Amino acid sequence: MKKTGIDRFVKTLLRCSREALSPTRKSAFWLLKLMVPISLGVSLMQHFGILAWMAQYLNPLFVYLGLPGSSAVIFMSGVAAGTYAGIAAMTALPLTMKQATIMAIMIALCHSLPMECAVNKKTGSSAWKMAVIRLFMAFVCAWGLNLLLPEMPGNYIFLGAPADSSFAQVLGTWLWSQVKMSAMVFLIIYVLMVVQQMIEAYALLKPLSNMLGPLMTVFGIPRHSAYMWLVGNVLGISYGSAVMLELESRGLIRRDEANDVNYHLIMNHSMLEDTIVFALTGISALWLMGTRVSCAMALVWSRRLLLCVKKKRS
Repeated sequence: MKKTGIDRFVKTLLRCSREALSPTRKSAFWLLKLMVPISLGVSLMQHFGILAWMAQYLNPLFVYLGLPGSSAVIFMSGVAAGTYAGIAAMTALPLTMKQATIMAIMIALCHSLPMECAVNKKTGSSAWKMAVIRLFMAFVCAWGLNLLLPEMPGNYIFLGAPADSSFAQVLGTWLWSQVKMSAMVFLIIYVLMVVQQMIEAYALLKPLSNMLGPLMTVFGIPRHSAYMWLVGNVLGISYGSAVMLELESRGLIRRDEANDVNYHLIMNHSMLEDTIVFALTGISALWLMGTRVSCAMALVWSRRLLLCVKKKRS
């Protein structure tokens, strides 16, 4: 008796769920080694007044973004160490939902900046240009969103201790928060790993990229770069770098075309993972995705216009 499509799907899902456990453990352990010290550092800096001291110098800049000066620590954590590190810092500071949304978008645009800009360089782009553009766009978006976003009810997840807590209470609250955060990180990564395994099991990446060709034209990048674009959005710049380099080495995309795609991807990559991760912590997926796609299109089409003007003048 032949198995039905549902039976095959369930069997594949169970297999992918088993196979996802090992990489999930490794990835979660690696991320928590990064997140836990950052979370502890931010909690201690808040308790001992270091963040308040920093805030008085940074407030003149961050007030225009609708953020407290102490939130600079969150942004720097995300820029240096990635999305999960930024979230760890976000949960250690009391933020409104509006402030958390603005900060989430800043982190989404600028996370893991040193590592990802190095990858951009390998695939045909200038690392310093990519870094400057991402930082500039993050602050421009934050300023614009502060004007556009309505006030949002409630507050973002706060896992820290109250302001008047003793040092022992701060440590106790922090330890319990790490238990909850570790469980959340493991669950999020596990779901993402299962999704990735299912995409690979059904070989969906290439068929999906073929369907997305017309969308690439709208985005202002080559139609045949859809596979590279999809890899960047499903796996991210860092994880997808090997695939991107392989496409170049096989001659499926030229280096200058890869550079064109990078201008889109620096604004709009890891869309699957980032959106799911932030959405699970309460951030609006609509604002996150809409802002990033809009920024990517504005950047790519503005660059194309400037190149056309330069070409006509020369």
